[in-house]
Amino acid sequence: MLQTLVIQNYALISRLEIDFPSGFSVITGETGAGKSILLGALSLILGQRADAKLFKQKEERCVIEGVFDISSYQLESLFSEKGWEYDARQCILRREIRVSGNSRAFINDSPVGLNDLKELGTFLIDIHSQHQNLLLADNQFQMQVLDVLAKNRELKNDYHSAYREYIRITKEIDDLKEKINIRKTEEDYLRFQLNQLEEARLQAGEQDLLEQESETLSNVEDIKNGLFRLEQLFSSEMTGIVPVLKESLKQTQSLQKIYSASEPMTERIETAYLDLKDLAEDIHSRQENLDFNPERLQEINDRLNILYSLQQKHRLDSTEALIDLRTGLEKQIQEIDLSGEVLEELGKKSAQLYEQATTLAGKLSQTRSEAAKVLEKQLVKTVSVLGMPNFRFSVEIKRKESFDSTGLDYITYLFSVNKNRELKPVALTASGGEISRLMLGIKSLIAGAMALPTIIFDEIDTGVSGEIADKMGDIMHQMGNAMQVIAISHLPQIAAKGETHYLVYKEENNDLAETRIRRLSHGERIKEIAQLLSGAELTSAAIENAKELLKIKKS
Repeated sequence: MLQTLVIQNYALISRLEIDFPSGFSVITGETGAGKSILLGALSLILGQRADAKLFKQKEERCVIEGVFDISSYQLESLFSEKGWEYDARQCILRREIRVSGNSRAFINDSPVGLNDLKELGTFLIDIHSQHQNLLLADNQFQMQVLDVLAKNRELKNDYHSAYREYIRITKEIDDLKEKINIRKTEEDYLRFQLNQLEEARLQAGEQDLLEQESETLSNVEDIKNGLFRLEQLFSSEMTGIVPVLKESLKQTQSLQKIYSASEPMTERIETAYLDLKDLAEDIHSRQENLDFNPERLQEINDRLNILYSLQQKHRLDSTEALIDLRTGLEKQIQEIDLSGEVLEELGKKSAQLYEQATTLAGKLSQTRSEAAKVLEKQLVKTVSVLGMPNFRFSVEIKRKESFDSTGLDYITYLFSVNKNRELKPVALTASGGEISRLMLGIKSLIAGAMALPTIIFDEIDTGVSGEIADKMGDIMHQMGNAMQVIAISHLPQIAAKGETHYLVYKEENNDLAETRIRRLSHGERIKEIAQLLSGAELTSAAIENAKELLKIKKS
């Protein structure tokens, strides 16, 4: 619901701020006073393109802001999906446009694009004029009307769940088939690669150990010589480290008998002696046990050549990477071997979901068919009194070749306002005024059954008589019990039906014209409606008629 509209520096408006209540409101004013300016400004926060020619002269920036009550619209998921700041009660749309043409748009102070304003705007306001209709020619909206009248929301949710799951399984089947086709062409090569890797009997860490052993065997003589020289340094009777430490230990032990302070030295030398003696024995053992083994070296190099060759072939740098590749190939081969069974299971599930979705779509079709009969009957009854006495209306429901997100039905509204004329789609034959009255009838039937956006009728009464206007006013007033309705009108019969009445007028200040709007008091309403009745000259009879019209509205 539109709560507040603020317009700054647009066309003939310097600054205007107006509040709108719920229910049915009317806006009247002389031709050229600026009623269309209000709609033009409102369209800017609904994502329409801006014309810089409509900005007030010399003003650098035009600002339009609309405050909406969105508590009934359940828009949290949309806001979450778009990343907009969400307030469960209120939403503010703002548009800032400079004379240069630069434009910025905001939803709750979050910068957005014009398409975002348009998308959100469809939930908030629906503007209808003689030359504009946003919904009625849309087959999706036509179906939505039937669904609202059919009260099949729970059935639709069940169908959508089955349909989405069917689409998901279908895609999974298609993806699997594509993978199978690709892998079938590669299967022989994949199995050849796997066989090579399996025959190699790969083991983690093997390559490092083999490379170390190969390095040792390739340099065995140098290693033995080095170990021999090292052993001499440790164990030589005259100069070796171990004999010297042994003699040192004896000296400290003798000294300890007469010099107790030498005890720590004895312990440290003894520890060093035992440790280095053990190391010397290890050096001797290694030097004695190390022999050149050409057969083992050849065996190691042959094994390493296999590993290096596989790594080069697969462009990998380690045995561990080859093992990972082997595991991946095993998985691919297993998927190929099991793909037939998996595909068969998915096919069974797809068939079950197809049957389920088809059954639910059939039930949806039945509810829509029954709702169509109600809509045809009620709409003819409502619209025929709105200046279209020969109005005929039919809902054509065609079955699609296969179900989609909405079911199996293709909905088309057919109508005719002339006798003996073939019924044709609304989008092809209806004039602007006819569409507006048709929409008025449709929305009067579904008002209250769903959260409808604010609807603004721009001179829907053009070309109709006072009696018809009176009936149109009754319908809009009744709609106002369930939603916000705003009508721009020239007819007193409609103006009198409004719960709130606004006057748009032009005010001259220092040779400059300003468009203004104000909410009328009861007394001012009487004068305005009387003016609409009598024209330029305000008569006492018109005033009495205006009072009578307002009394009828109250009753």
